[in-house]
This record gives sequence, C-alpha cells and structure tokens, in this order.
Amino acid sequence: MQKRSKRYRQIEAKVDNAKPYELGEAIAALKTLPATKFDQTVEMAIRLGIDPKKSDQQIRGSVSLPHGIGKSRKVIVFAAGDQQKEAKEAGADEVGSDDLVKKIQGGWLDFDVAIAAPDMMRHVGKLGKVLGPQGKMPSPKTGTVTKEIAKTVKEYKAGKVEYRSDASGIIHAPVGKLSFDAVKLQENAEAFLQTIQNARPSSAKGNYIKTVSLSATMSPSMSIKN
Repeated sequence: MQKRSKRYRQIEAKVDNAKPYELGEAIAALKTLPATKFDQTVEMAIRLGIDPKKSDQQIRGSVSLPHGIGKSRKVIVFAAGDQQKEAKEAGADEVGSDDLVKKIQGGWLDFDVAIAAPDMMRHVGKLGKVLGPQGKMPSPKTGTVTKEIAKTVKEYKAGKVEYRSDASGIIHAPVGKLSFDAVKLQENAEAFLQTIQNARPSSAKGNYIKTVSLSATMSPSMSIKN
C-alpha cells in the first residue's frame, strides 16, 4: 500500500469521497489547497461506457483547449525538403527523416509529441513498438500525421492535448495548471469533456460517460457531477 505524506492525508481529509462536486466547486476547492514548490497540473479522468477491446470503441484524438495547458511541449517532426524548413520556423525542437528514426531507435526519447508528414510514415512505421506504448506514435486520428506541418507544430507547442482511452476504458488528460484563473480552468475542463462526449462511438450502448473526476498533481481526486 502506498504511503502518503502528512500533507496529502490532511488534504484527503477535506475531500468528501461520497460527494459528487459541481465542476466549479471542485476547481475552487483545488485552488484552496496548500501551495507547493511547483505549479501543479490539473487533470481530468473520464471513465467511459465502452468496450476497449473493440477497435471501433477505442477513443483517440486531440483537442486545442481554449486556454492551453500552461506548458510548451517538446515537439519533433519527421519531414523532408521544404517541410523541414517549415517545421523549424514553426518552432519544432527536432526535425529529420530516416536520421531521426535512427536516433530514436538508438534510445533517444526526449520529446512529448511526434508529428510526421504522410510520406514519412514509411520510415516512422519502424518505430511502432517504441513509440506506440508511450502514446507518441504519429497518427491521423490525433492529427499528428499531416501535410499542415507548421500549423500542427504551433498548436502542439501551444499545448494541444492528445487523449486516448486505456485498457480500462478511462481517459486521462491535463486541462491546465493550478495557477490558472478558475474560470479558465473550468472552460478548459468543459471543452475537454464536450470533446469526449462528441467522440462517442455509434456502437457504444448505454451510459457513455460513467464517471468524471478532477485532481491536481499532489491532491486526491474529486468526483464531478455529469
């Protein structure tokens, strides 16, 4: 059993686990927690009524939240020719083609998001076993396999969020930093929740969004009314 710090236990005692909170109420409660030495990330977890074993019910995509997530992500791009120049000018941290593939095969994984031009996938496909488990494999579903290299780099550098359901049918995603204004946090959270609602597969039956919870990096989660 994980041993919690005294601070965490004090915070946990203030959270009513049997009570579903209004979203705004939960955000307000998070913002009253004792300060930490770093700006905590606020994360939303959504448990879905899907069968994650069925490919047509796996949820995956990306969304640009209204106020970003308060963090610039490290973005790499697989491209060639003029698209390499576009990627660099847009702010990509690393750009290459088969040479970048070899670098990753050698063990380099110091990045958050990988974007690829469609004609690069013949190279990038070799990295499926490396990037797939980490959720970093470029995919048309998340918009990271695209001809619009510059636009996509800028979106991810600004904090565009990727999401995917895990083996338990749960989606976890950041919706901002605890230092954000409460209104901005709520607007981000509502936008993300609506995005997941709109992604409902036609084959999913019954209650689609089963539970929603909100937490900060160093806090217990709070159940949100939905």
